[in-house]
Amino acid sequence: MKTRITQLTGTRYPIVQGGMQWVGRAELASAVSNAGGLGILTALTQPSPEALTAEIERCRTMTDKPFGVNLTILPTAQPVPYDAYVDAIAASGVGIVETAGRSPADFIARFKSAGIKIIHKCTAVRHALSAQRAGVDAVSIDGFEAAGHPGEDDVSGLVLIPAAAQALDIPILAAGGMADGRSMAAALALGAEGVTMGTRFMLTREAPVHGAIKQFVIQGTERDTRLIFRGFRNTARVFRNSVSEEVVEIEKRPGATFEDIKALVAGARGRAALENGDTEGGLVWAGMGIGLMEDVPSCAELIERIVAECRASLARAAALTEEA
Repeated sequence: MKTRITQLTGTRYPIVQGGMQWVGRAELASAVSNAGGLGILTALTQPSPEALTAEIERCRTMTDKPFGVNLTILPTAQPVPYDAYVDAIAASGVGIVETAGRSPADFIARFKSAGIKIIHKCTAVRHALSAQRAGVDAVSIDGFEAAGHPGEDDVSGLVLIPAAAQALDIPILAAGGMADGRSMAAALALGAEGVTMGTRFMLTREAPVHGAIKQFVIQGTERDTRLIFRGFRNTARVFRNSVSEEVVEIEKRPGATFEDIKALVAGARGRAALENGDTEGGLVWAGMGIGLMEDVPSCAELIERIVAECRASLARAAALTEEA
């Protein structure tokens, strides 16, 4: 496939693995890249900038294809040395960085001076326009269906993707609910030039997540996610389990504060659950697209299937519009 996204990334297909905390490691990123997509390492999964540099080098031993690094800039309980992570990414030789959370404006010049292309993840057209003005090369536009932080506007991809495509000059990736070839075909028809997928890549054989977690999520439907942190204006979508249900109930209490749920949502607790397979041990992040996911394939099998389904779906749609 050839779009402005494949030209930007140097990949065979315009399919990008989203940056996922604890999941975006070399095993997964290299498998996605080897299969023709763009694998992404998650910077803050690594405990230090030095560890990130080592992970980038480890990924290079597993693929000779392009891959990128995600840097998510959000408020955290412990201060993060973002400048040091930026320096590590800039010095690493990677060609693509995916930024998310706060505007990457403070870091754009540093990335550009290192020859790095920037894809910024946005949840609203106004944020995407701001990122475009700041100088990013592309945006990933996240609809309300997405795992992680889908913003506060609650606009689905069916509206958000074409709205962004109409407003922007730079290419866009569609994210949120992207799960198969039909999703990709719809995204392209709506004006995107590729897709970003997080949950779907988490549910692959190469993802460094315990098999029990993968099977737990696969059994879910599009109704099995929960929105948390709504009262704190930091909405997040996670899988429905006892932890997320407890968080939602606590948040309903008058005067609830983040301190009331802090122990339940701790990152270390979620990481342990992903690694040891305790489905009720912590938060498991997942998007509504799980309702379209039925198996745990390899990254290569998944990408080839998505591309074939996308082409077939577009051909079917074109045939339906032929004149009688």
